[in-house]
Amino acid sequence: MTKWNRWTSVSSSAITLAFFLGLILLQSGLLVYASDKTDVSCQVWPSQPSADNPFPASSELTGICFTGRTNQLDAGDTWYPSWASDGNLYSPWTDGRTGGVLSLSFSEAGLHLTRSKLPPGIKATTGHATLIGDDAMHLKIVDPGVHSDDPAPYQGRYPSGSLVYNGVWYYGTYTLLDTDGDPATELNWDVLGPFVGFRYSLDYGKTWQESPHTPLHPLFESPVKRGDPVKMGAPHFVDFGKNMEHSPDGKAYLVGHGAVSDDPKPRPANLSWITADQVYLARVKPSIKNMNDKSKYEFFGGNDASGRPIWTKDFSRIRPLVEWNNNMGVVTVTYDAPLKKYLMCITDGVDTISRFNTYILESSKITGPWKMVTYMHHFGEQAYFVNIPSKFISEDGKTMWLAYSANFIGGYQSNPPESGYGLSLHEIKLLP
Repeated sequence: MTKWNRWTSVSSSAITLAFFLGLILLQSGLLVYASDKTDVSCQVWPSQPSADNPFPASSELTGICFTGRTNQLDAGDTWYPSWASDGNLYSPWTDGRTGGVLSLSFSEAGLHLTRSKLPPGIKATTGHATLIGDDAMHLKIVDPGVHSDDPAPYQGRYPSGSLVYNGVWYYGTYTLLDTDGDPATELNWDVLGPFVGFRYSLDYGKTWQESPHTPLHPLFESPVKRGDPVKMGAPHFVDFGKNMEHSPDGKAYLVGHGAVSDDPKPRPANLSWITADQVYLARVKPSIKNMNDKSKYEFFGGNDASGRPIWTKDFSRIRPLVEWNNNMGVVTVTYDAPLKKYLMCITDGVDTISRFNTYILESSKITGPWKMVTYMHHFGEQAYFVNIPSKFISEDGKTMWLAYSANFIGGYQSNPPESGYGLSLHEIKLLP
């Protein structure tokens, strides 16, 4: 054997070893993560959970990166798109102008609006609109409209769970209190009230049938007095794709944030529109008859000794799906069908007016266990109502869009760029 042949033999062995080492690193995500991290076209947001984070790190999804593709739509906030069978997205919105239409989810009578310039005698409304387009970069908002929603005896009544299924649009609202009487000062909507119930439309929002429930007689739970803790205060439907095509059992699932006690310290707003201690889960077979009937719902009651989920019709037996004291808030869940993963977005609003923190959890089952994908400190810097519209998930399940609003209080930076009030859309990739 010549020296050349010996060198070739050794080199082949080295290449073989490197190949298998590369496979190991690829499977662990190390090589892909390093590649994405140095790719200027996809910026990794560092994950920075605090030491008391109760969620183990995901070994399958190790973070997200931003591709730089964005679309900022000038509109109000509170966008939760539902993908209907006709291919369009239908969404609530409020607190701003969309297509020249004004919606504000509080009345002048309910607040001391000394700093706000509002038309006299303004009534509380919630908005609705259609999003047309198969590309998140070229969405159009059409047919904006408003609907009167009286918050009394609360001060605000805002959109939450919204679902279009088999041509019926179910639109839910929840209630809020602002303890100093002015959402422009000090804290912002610092007390979460009960979820009211659903109105519905048979013509995609042109006309509506009222809910039989009111803020004083809500669907799930009626606090003894205003300001008592609630558990399903602002529920949102799990996004199962077009017309709920990926629901595991044909049922609609709802996740909502809440608390079991008033724990204002160390935070002044323990349970608000954007702060909480727990997330809860419910499910129902969607129909006009069922949606406003509490007896048709099942509630997640924890797991039994074998780890199997418990479902109960007794709301008093509901148990947290996930919890992290003083570190939870508004929540949404989307099913990533290609990856067969549930992705949960939670925003911790800290004190309701500062910079917010948003994190993403993943699970192969809606009932968990849930693991941390990324914890984005000061995302937005003040991003809220974060969700992942299933319509824009790629065929391989790895590329998608974050939808949210941001920076309703002045003085905060747009981070990532093009994060602003209205409907912000940012393309992201999951890091394997």
